[in-house]
Amino acid sequence: MAMKIRLARGGSKKRPFYRVVAADSRMPRDGRFIEKLGTYNPLLPKDSEERVKLDMERVQYWLGQGAQPSDRVSRFLEAAGVLEKKERANMKKAEPGQKAKDRAEEKAEKAAAAAEAAAAPAEEAAAEE
Repeated sequence: MAMKIRLARGGSKKRPFYRVVAADSRMPRDGRFIEKLGTYNPLLPKDSEERVKLDMERVQYWLGQGAQPSDRVSRFLEAAGVLEKKERANMKKAEPGQKAKDRAEEKAEKAAAAAEAAAAPAEEAAAEE
């Protein structure tokens, strides 16, 4: 049986509250689980101790039994010092595409040329005086 440590959503609409559970990976997200390991309340401030509560002893047990944490749960465990931090792909979604980079490059070249052209007459005027 493939075990997962994951979040099961509770709470009402627009007011999420999650249970951290150990569940069979084939079960639905909010469905049957084997054991409740803690809670996560994303509405609380990030520095609040009540935001993430975990029973670390049971989490260690399930990790020892081969349970795989979900991405969000693994981040909680990394913050708690149970797991070592792993490298994640830093998606460059905000980076402009190639055409936009080319346009910006052309614009910079034109601006440099215009600044150079504006500076040349000013130097000639200063030389004549």
